[in-house]
This record gives sequence, C-alpha cells and structure tokens, in this order.
Amino acid sequence: MFKRFKIPEATIGRLTSYSRFLKEADEKGVTTVSSQQIARATGVTPAQVRKDLAYFGEFGTRGVGYNPRELYNYIMKILGLDRRWSVAIVGAGHLGTALSLYKGFAERGFDITCIFDADPEKIGKKIAGLEVRSLEELSQKVKEYNVELGIVAVPAAAAQEVVDIMVGAGIKGIINFAPVNVSVPEDVVIRRVDLASQLEYLTYHLGETR
Repeated sequence: MFKRFKIPEATIGRLTSYSRFLKEADEKGVTTVSSQQIARATGVTPAQVRKDLAYFGEFGTRGVGYNPRELYNYIMKILGLDRRWSVAIVGAGHLGTALSLYKGFAERGFDITCIFDADPEKIGKKIAGLEVRSLEELSQKVKEYNVELGIVAVPAAAAQEVVDIMVGAGIKGIINFAPVNVSVPEDVVIRRVDLASQLEYLTYHLGETR
C-alpha cells in the first residue's frame, strides 16, 4: 500500500522520467542502480530522487540501491500504468491525426480506441486503422470501449462543447490541446497543453540572452 499525500505535480512528471531510465536499465540486464545513477540520467539530484520515492513508501536497500525491474513496476503502479487505458480523441484534423499515429501512447499503456469529428468530410475516413466517427456517437462508443481518458484536439471555439460531451459520457480524465481554458466538474481531471505558450517560454528565455 502506497502512502497517500498531496503529491507535487513535478514529482509525478519526474516519476515518468525515472521509469523510462529503469526500464532501459532492466533491458540491459542491470540488476542494481543507485539514486545517483537515476539522478544523473534524469537531470535531478540524488536527494530529489529519494524524496520523490519517499512519498510512496520505502524502496531499495540502503547502501546498495534499487532493483530496476522492481522499482519500475512500483512506479508504473503508482502512475496507474499497471493496466491498459482506453483513450478517445476528438478532432481528426492535423493534430488529432498526429496524436492518433503516435506509437508512444501504446508503449506506455494508452490505447487510442476511437476518433471523433463533427466535420462530415472527415467522418468515415480511417486514421491509424480507426474509422473517424461522428461526435454524436461518442457516448455510445465510450461505453462500448470503456473509454476513461479523452484528448481534445479541436479549435478553441469548440473546446468547451466537446469537453461537456466527454464529461456527459463519463470520461474522467481529459487533455485539452485547444488554446483556451475550459471548465469541468470537480471529479474530472483536466490538463491543458498549449504548444504555442511553450514556444513563447523558449523565446522569452532566448530573448534574455541577447
């Protein structure tokens, strides 16, 4: 049983990095890794690695280190990745198509099971082997494929309506790529990914060096 505390979001992000390093180490036949090795590979300090892991319990052997496979499995369980997750994408444009073709999702346990759009010209076409469905079918397909996660890849003007439809269908976790804030009930987790703002972050820091 893992400890239950309010975990910093940054810690969750670092766990993902740790898991990727541990998987690679295990695949190379490594049987023991230290917090120093994990830190060096992921760009943090050994103390940060130990602090992050301490939120969830005690791992490894003091003075020896961690077994990569065991720690990897623990972290995957912490992240909820000891099972497969069914994901729906709404928006079959360039972004939605690119996301549906991204193989990294499946490698981490996320299966894109259905794609939706409101454009009659896109409905019926196939992307990554999946037929683009009408948005009107979302509720039905969410039940059919046991969809729990959704990705919004539509223009800003349509984002709130799409999110409302997802929530109404029972989806509890949403990633919003539309450049607009949307509202959801308290029991729904939403993350906004604004690619333009990330570029602006880079240009700000590059501008400081001029």
